Amino acid sequence: MNSASIPIRPRTVWSLFNAFTLFLRIIATVMDRGPASAIGWLVDEQQGAPERLIPRWLFLRALGAIYFSAFFSLIFQIRGLIGPAGILPASRYLQAVEQSLGHWQRVWYAPTLLWFSGGPVMLSVLCWTGMLASLLLVLNLWPRGMLIICFVCFLSFVSAAQDFAGYQSDGMLLEAGFIALFFAPPGFRPGLGHLHPASRASLFLLQWEWFRIYFESGVVKLLSGDPEWRHFTAMDEYYQNGPLPTWVGWYVQHLPHWFHAGTVYATLALELGLVCMLFLPRRWRTVCFFIVTPWQLGVILTANYTFLNYLVLAMGVLLLDDRFVLGVISEKWRLRLTAGISRLKNPPPTPELRTWKESSGRYWRLLKLSASAVMLTWIFYATTEEFIWMFAKLPLPTSPVAALEPFRIANPYGLFAVMTRGRYEIEFQGSADGQNWIAYPFRYKPQKLNEPPRIYAPYQPRFDWNLWFASLGSWREYPIVPNAEVLLLANDEDVLTLFAGNPFSREPPHQIRAVLWQYWFTTMSEKRATGMWWRRQFLGLYAPTLERAPDGSVKVVEWPSVEPKQ
Repeated sequence: MNSASIPIRPRTVWSLFNAFTLFLRIIATVMDRGPASAIGWLVDEQQGAPERLIPRWLFLRALGAIYFSAFFSLIFQIRGLIGPAGILPASRYLQAVEQSLGHWQRVWYAPTLLWFSGGPVMLSVLCWTGMLASLLLVLNLWPRGMLIICFVCFLSFVSAAQDFAGYQSDGMLLEAGFIALFFAPPGFRPGLGHLHPASRASLFLLQWEWFRIYFESGVVKLLSGDPEWRHFTAMDEYYQNGPLPTWVGWYVQHLPHWFHAGTVYATLALELGLVCMLFLPRRWRTVCFFIVTPWQLGVILTANYTFLNYLVLAMGVLLLDDRFVLGVISEKWRLRLTAGISRLKNPPPTPELRTWKESSGRYWRLLKLSASAVMLTWIFYATTEEFIWMFAKLPLPTSPVAALEPFRIANPYGLFAVMTRGRYEIEFQGSADGQNWIAYPFRYKPQKLNEPPRIYAPYQPRFDWNLWFASLGSWREYPIVPNAEVLLLANDEDVLTLFAGNPFSREPPHQIRAVLWQYWFTTMSEKRATGMWWRRQFLGLYAPTLERAPDGSVKVVEWPSVEPKQ
């Protein structure tokens, strides 16, 4: 289990319940004073931001597509990753959680539908349900309902995936997806949601997440003490040493040092300075959009960071407003959208109520307003506390932060604090006689020297991705490597789907080993002469060599001698 997670005690939950009750009373009081209250202005849709209808529509369609990419990639991998016969079985993990925590604490610690079943059918249902809901979200059918389904399904995977879900991108998607529940318009076919503009609080929190992703990444680069950022050499080998490079990155890698030094300066300037234009008037936000959008497109072309950059790109759309979008689209669409938006300025008359106590509908509106205010305030406090903690260790209450941690909806961020100083690749090899070894081919990560690194993001190959992290440490820190070795000895079908092929399809191998290589991009001259994209050097055994005994047991025949590289 994650030692950083703090189990929630009954006293903490009771305190949170009392806080919610008090907050409910406060909202009831301010609502009696009139609709112009500060809380209503922040969280009430009827007083929302009417100038962000088109950016909201675009963002939610993009969010649905990103959710779809996440579930689509899982459908091919989830059984090999966390299935009953997978590398890190979810059922075994949840059993350990159940034995360590109480009945209700286990559900809070690991909020997942896999408590009901961790079998192959349930895993497939999660993926297919998430894919269908995300597709309906793209089609703008009952967006709030689809967002709930997507969030629950993806959280169910993340909460039980252990090492296969320890990425910042997963937290980014869950945080954005949860806030979007309050951002999206109600109704089955809401269109632009003319009568229900986005609440100002939910709009701000999405922009706040976008800002923190950039700014906190810039801060950790300075606080880490990595000399490569101080010496402007961080990008010299960045395109080669990242988790999953691209062929475009191969060419960019060969540009002169002054270019890479310039991108270091530009990265720090963007993350620590330019993104602050979010808090300036609309013209500055528009300028910011046209700076960060090409930047993200460049990152997408030069490195495969799954859906991370696509999500940041989508949130950047919220820098714009309807006036700007209407000014750059065709006349046909401008007239259609203008006619729809004008209905917001002249909504149909609704009967007025003398007092909110005279109508049950008023009670329901109060309850929704209260829930929105509590949750959005809670998220803002948790994210702000973590943000402040980066600069000053103030004694702020941490219980609200710990309570949200299992749900990944209020996360700290910080990308590339320390740059990788070499590219190391783990390769699984099998043998029928212990002398001749055949490599298992990977689907996505570099292996064959003559194959160019491809662009396939937002697809996320979690096994290949995790092996990059494992190559920088010890096999004892990354059980996915020896676990995969054991399963390959048995020709486990679910794990073999994570590879591009099975060189031992007729009979399982007698021995399995994991070896370590160091990889480099070839030079331009080497590429022209040989056609090779990569060159590599054998470093030795990474994990124990395993052998299948005649009785079916597994034993170690050789221990590794390679030390962790970073």
